[in-house]
Amino acid sequence: MSNEIKVSISDYKVSESPDKLITLGLGSCVGVAIYDKITKVGGLSHIMLPDSSFFNGNIKPEKFADLAIPMMVKEITKGRKNSNLIAKIAGGASMFNFPDKKDNDSIGSRNVMAVSTTLKSLGIPVISSDTGGKIGRTMIVNLDDFSVNIRTANREIITL
Repeated sequence: MSNEIKVSISDYKVSESPDKLITLGLGSCVGVAIYDKITKVGGLSHIMLPDSSFFNGNIKPEKFADLAIPMMVKEITKGRKNSNLIAKIAGGASMFNFPDKKDNDSIGSRNVMAVSTTLKSLGIPVISSDTGGKIGRTMIVNLDDFSVNIRTANREIITL
């Protein structure tokens, strides 16, 4: 029997088949699903900000792409090589219109870039994505087969 595990903003969860991981409210945030094809262990992170380097003091590492993704990978792999890992990402919308800003200046696009850069540095390929635009998303990750369903605020369902 599978469990549906909710992932809150600025958090991540790791589980295994047959569970499902779900995160709601991906606006400018990015959902990062990482999966081990052999063990069927995977994780879902709800990234809020791209980079922790501008913050001092006591921070929550799960909030940042540069800290949360490596932490989640270490938990998924239990310290083993991560050559069997693949990723899917969603979110990174530009939720607000500012006339003097380009879409690629938005926090959403910066989050997508930071997530992509971090995954690349870890050698984890992004095999599909649904990012950008101007609409929020819900991300549901099935750890049986790593299918990912994206529900948008306008009720559209996309399968990655």
